[in-house]
Amino acid sequence: MAIYHLSVKTVSRSAGRSAVAAVAYRTAERLVDQRTGELHDYRRKGGVELTELFLPKGAPGWAHIRDALWNAAEQAETRKNSTVAREFEIALPAELSAQQRERLARDLAREIVERHGCAVDLAIHAAGKAGDSRNHHAHVLLTTRRLGPQGFTEKTRELDDRKSREVDRWRERFAQLQNERLREYGHETYVDHRSLEAQGIERQATRHLGPTAAAIERRTGKASRKRLEFEREVAERLTHAKEAGELERQASQLDRCIFDLSGDLKAALQEREREQRQEQERWQAIEAVKPLVTSGIAEFRRQFELHRQAKVGKERALQRFQAEQARQAAERAAQARQEVLQQQEQQRQSEQQREAEKQRAQQRRQDGPSWSR
Repeated sequence: MAIYHLSVKTVSRSAGRSAVAAVAYRTAERLVDQRTGELHDYRRKGGVELTELFLPKGAPGWAHIRDALWNAAEQAETRKNSTVAREFEIALPAELSAQQRERLARDLAREIVERHGCAVDLAIHAAGKAGDSRNHHAHVLLTTRRLGPQGFTEKTRELDDRKSREVDRWRERFAQLQNERLREYGHETYVDHRSLEAQGIERQATRHLGPTAAAIERRTGKASRKRLEFEREVAERLTHAKEAGELERQASQLDRCIFDLSGDLKAALQEREREQRQEQERWQAIEAVKPLVTSGIAEFRRQFELHRQAKVGKERALQRFQAEQARQAAERAAQARQEVLQQQEQQRQSEQQREAEKQRAQQRRQDGPSWSR
């Protein structure tokens, strides 16, 4: 089976990001954010195989210029926490050639424009030289507003509403497009957009490390902290699952014991009724059955208490598992925010250094040579 990946992300000001910066990085271009005055120059960045703009019919002429398009998208949003762009990150099948992968990515971009009326900026990236050679992928950046002849209009809210299941529809549609191209070009492999659980596959899903962790592993040759945390989390999940399974097995055994005791008690009562018909043997039967009934009830109560304790233990194990999941999610979110702040600080310092060097060079040119005849 070929590799399938489609994730939808947002570019939001609340996270300190901008659409202009995101597009500049993914397309490896030099763009100026007119709202903040920041320069984003990634022309030295390699690995970008193709960039292309896709616009709805009747789009204004200025929208064909990447710098103008994304600055207009930024200016259309006024809130400080606005979502200014949306990104579809997709994996492209390694089984297809470069031209075939380009066709697949373009088909998806065109369909998004036709359905939502927004502008789409496509950037196809090559697989990393030091990473997985099959990691062909593309970034499909969408404006969050529809684009008409007069400019940007209403928001594409349907992509934000989970009830609309629009993102699920695009995941299924991209899988269909991939399978169509794979069959068309003579490949028997296929992709499936559903989760492993929905496919009936019993294994732990893999996790995308991200560019930072992948770069650390390539540079050091060692597992990154993100990979180690993921492996630890998987081990803990397996341990919790094993504990829950053992509790379930014990509960099942207790259920069978209780059923057996109920059957024994019923047989004893039937025996007692039958012996009551004989007056002479009645008291002997009662005396014989009484100890059995007493011990059966005691055993029943004991087994019932064990069953209750097993159920309580299983619920507590589940609560610990859920609490640990919530804690790990909070830690990952905090770590991600810290990494974003560090990247922003590094970028700000680099900009200040470049500006200082530029001012010093300009001052030297104005001062002229310091020697005289």
